[in-house]
Amino acid sequence: MNNQRQPTTTASAPEPDVRERLIQDMQREIGRFQRLSSRGLWALSLFLLVCLIAWSDFPLFPLPDRVVAMLGRPPSPQVISIALLIYTFSALILSLSRMTMAMEHRSSFSHVGYLTGFFLFYHYARALDDNYWAVIGAGVTILGVESYRIWTYCNEAIAKRREDLEYVRKTGRLPPEG
Repeated sequence: MNNQRQPTTTASAPEPDVRERLIQDMQREIGRFQRLSSRGLWALSLFLLVCLIAWSDFPLFPLPDRVVAMLGRPPSPQVISIALLIYTFSALILSLSRMTMAMEHRSSFSHVGYLTGFFLFYHYARALDDNYWAVIGAGVTILGVESYRIWTYCNEAIAKRREDLEYVRKTGRLPPEG
């Protein structure tokens, strides 16, 4: 009987395929954050397109008289302006709080929808000419802050993933949590 012991492997680097899979996963995540970082600019671009359509008085939408006849009288321009002011401050506070908490929230496209709603309310209240620039100012401010928030969050995440990627390349395993 042979009493030779088989050599035991110590906790060294994982197998090459595990290392490659970790590297590929991290590279995919970096790519995802790179794509995500431009979402704020896409939302701002979409908002500017809506602004151009609003500037031409929504040519594809029904005339205000038809909509008012169907739905009833819209709110007064003063009420719409108060709602726009409340919405603007609420959106900015929410965005800044997400920024301070480093919270991943990907989309600012919902703001484009809300701001489009304000354009439409003013349009149907026949007050778009007087309030056009107020909606643009609110939109550029909100979407500018959102774009910056998303961009900084993604850049911080990319820097962290790149550090982790270097660690994996050197050691073959994930870095310790912390």
